[in-house]
Parts: sequence; C-alpha cells; structure tokens
Amino acid sequence: MRKELPEIVRADEWAPLVIRTDYTDDAAWGEIVAALARAVDGERDWEAAVHLVEGRRWEGVTGDEALAAAARDEELSVVFLADEVTMRSPLRPLLALDLGADDDEDLDPAYYEELIDSPPPREVRVAPDAVHMVHANLQLANVDFPEFVEDAAADPDGVVRDVTAAPASPGPLPHPGP
Repeated sequence: MRKELPEIVRADEWAPLVIRTDYTDDAAWGEIVAALARAVDGERDWEAAVHLVEGRRWEGVTGDEALAAAARDEELSVVFLADEVTMRSPLRPLLALDLGADDDEDLDPAYYEELIDSPPPREVRVAPDAVHMVHANLQLANVDFPEFVEDAAADPDGVVRDVTAAPASPGPLPHPGP
C-alpha cells in the first residue's frame, strides 16, 4: 500500500532534491547534510544549495513512492534518497532515482519494444560530494543516467563520485558490508 505523501515544492530547479527515508542515525544524517552544504572546491563558483525533505511521514518510503511524489515536479530529473544503506555505509552514498526512466511516450515503437526487453537502469548510488554534479548534468542533459550507472560500475564501491571534488578524508574507506 502506497503512502499518501505531501507535494514537494522546490524553489530552485538547480537544487538537488534529497529525501530522508531512514531515521536510525541522526549523526549520519548530520554528516550527509554537512557534505551536501559544503561549497564545492575547485574551479566552480556556485553555491551548493540543496532541497532537503525530511519528516517522519517520509520514513520507510520506497523508491517507487519517492518517485511518485517527486514526479509532480516536472523540472526534476533525479531524486536522491538517504535510506538505510546510506546511513549504514561509511561512504554515505545516497540512492539516486531517475525520473526520466519512464519517459517513453515519444519513443519509436521498435525502440520501445527493445526497452521492454532490456529496461535502462533507474537507480545508482552517489557519494554526497557528487550529488550536485550528477543533478546538474542530468538537468542540463549533458550526461544520461545510464552513464552514471556505468561510472558506478567502474568504482570499487559501486558509487558515483565527483572526481573534481576534494576528498572528504585521506586514504581509502573500508568497503561497506552487505
């Protein structure tokens, strides 16, 4: 049974949408919020704004429920969830869900048949320091969602990282358990 969720209204289409669905670790959430709020180092001069959605009515929300709630925002291409995996892993990877995965109304019928047999990936894990990069590139249509999935597949932890961001901590992090 799907939860009835409130409408999400973002004031800025360039602010990534992050929904907290796990409330087991407030310290982990604080780390995520801090990482998302940090100004991006390097050659970029933009503010690291983010639209955070939290509240107990979002607790345990599934990816499908989050997509349904976020899909009301026609300008949004991706939503990020801070779920149980996010809170347990030392990397704090958010779950990115592609809102464009179901955008098949204008497809060629032959291509549509191909999609039925092999649907494109609709989710990938993203390190907090890469959320802005992923969101911006999807908003601008510079990169397709499957390209980020390929990047994650090449990462030892299966996570999209922003290679231009300064590392959050020195040295490799331990691999998160199952």
